[in-house]
Amino acid sequence: MARSHLYRFGSKMKTDNAPLISIIVPVYNAERFLPYCVESIMNQSYQNLEIILVDDGSKDGSPALCDEYASRDARIVVIHQDNGGISRAQNAGLDHAHGGYIAFADNDDILDRRNLEILYDALIETGSDMSKARWSHFGVSRLDEVAKRASRGVEGSGTRTIITDPLNAYQSVYCKTLRILGDKLGRHTEARYFNEANWCRLYKAELWDGIRFPEGMYAQDVMVAGELYLRMQKVVDVDLVLYHWLQSSGSVTHNERYFSYFRDNLMAGTTNFKLCLQHGITPSRSFYTIMGASHEETTAVDFDTLTNAKQHKHDLVEVKSLVSQLTFRQHLVSVIKRRIRLFEKRVYAKKIKSLK
Repeated sequence: MARSHLYRFGSKMKTDNAPLISIIVPVYNAERFLPYCVESIMNQSYQNLEIILVDDGSKDGSPALCDEYASRDARIVVIHQDNGGISRAQNAGLDHAHGGYIAFADNDDILDRRNLEILYDALIETGSDMSKARWSHFGVSRLDEVAKRASRGVEGSGTRTIITDPLNAYQSVYCKTLRILGDKLGRHTEARYFNEANWCRLYKAELWDGIRFPEGMYAQDVMVAGELYLRMQKVVDVDLVLYHWLQSSGSVTHNERYFSYFRDNLMAGTTNFKLCLQHGITPSRSFYTIMGASHEETTAVDFDTLTNAKQHKHDLVEVKSLVSQLTFRQHLVSVIKRRIRLFEKRVYAKKIKSLK
């Protein structure tokens, strides 16, 4: 049975008269990095927070660390539950959230001290449904350096760009090369890029009404992305690095190579592909996803089972059917962008592997 530590906010939070932001942190076997993450949230310049730490059945010292932080800070809520994966942990956080705004963080990443302050101000001042900002990658050897820099907080409020077609932007702007070219032409293309994670964003809480992450699958963020973006009228991008993403060789993204991993990516891609077709949007990003995932299924370490091989054949039929529904122009644009992205991916992989 899950047990929660629930606390009321002290007088300082009330006198600030600022809306409550709930920030959700799924926690699993993260005792080495968790202090960096949690303390970067506790020390946010925006103070009226509900910090929800969801211990997803950790086997190390993470549960005790979560409880210790809760005893020190009345804004922290700890949920202990049996291991169910990141989707279940995120959903538990959403179910327990009371804030009018929602944010997420990974348990080994570090937030700039002004992250939530800047994201909130940008969202409110532009009347947006979601605000987002930029992030940086770093290796384990730079933990202390990054934490120290983040604790000082960035200067200024950053250039803001309004995106009024978030689903189209999500699908069309995903190649770094084209974003650089677009910026050089003065089109603020980088601002229109949506990464496929939920961190370094601030959402109006009502966007999540009736939406939860699919449990028991990978690519859970991608699966709900399309539906979320359809609900948004306006998104604001802030041109400041407000989030620091730890690159670890132990992450699922870097290590998981079973058939189920690739098929879940394929399912997420096909879900968004179909959604785009229904709304007249070229699904270039989802084209890249489904073409890649359908091929990568064959590289899975457990591909040669009868069940997986049969499923792969079925998946190929579905992919072919979906692609056949594209117009000539949609198909051409999607193919060109995919080739550009495949080249970029090779460069990116070398860069990330070099981080220490």
